[in-house]
Amino acid sequence: MDELEIRDGDTEDIPVIGYLAQIIWPVAYKEILTKDQLDYMLNLIYSPKSLHQQITEQKHKFLIAELEEEPVGFASYSKIIDPDIYKLHKLYVRTDIQGKGLGKALLEEVINRIMPASALHLNVNRFNKARFFYEKFGFSILKEEDVDIGNGYFMIDYVMEKKF
Repeated sequence: MDELEIRDGDTEDIPVIGYLAQIIWPVAYKEILTKDQLDYMLNLIYSPKSLHQQITEQKHKFLIAELEEEPVGFASYSKIIDPDIYKLHKLYVRTDIQGKGLGKALLEEVINRIMPASALHLNVNRFNKARFFYEKFGFSILKEEDVDIGNGYFMIDYVMEKKF
């Protein structure tokens, strides 16, 4: 694999995160979401204002994965109510270079940074094959959860957990 660097992201990376989401999501969710829901969710989650709030107010920590200094993926995580449990909010790698260990590297970096945590939680769409990626790395399904995100749309998810 080329030279991979995983670095901290901040508000200056908002355009990079937004750009990556715009090219990754339409491929990742084309079989799962309608175009209208996809557009709605991209705006809801990845607008500059939303990303700024996630970083500054919600205290989400972002990581940017770069190959040869080109951004190719990102992840975000934060503590949840229990101080020993964290939530992985996002983990995306450009679809044209998936399968090269970049998602694994991002996940391992998140885990290294949260230790000594007791668990890492995440939500994954029940129809998203990413569920199997997470299971491969020791996550198991805790429950199903339907999250109302407005405009008549729901995120139909599994909540998954990896215990440490």
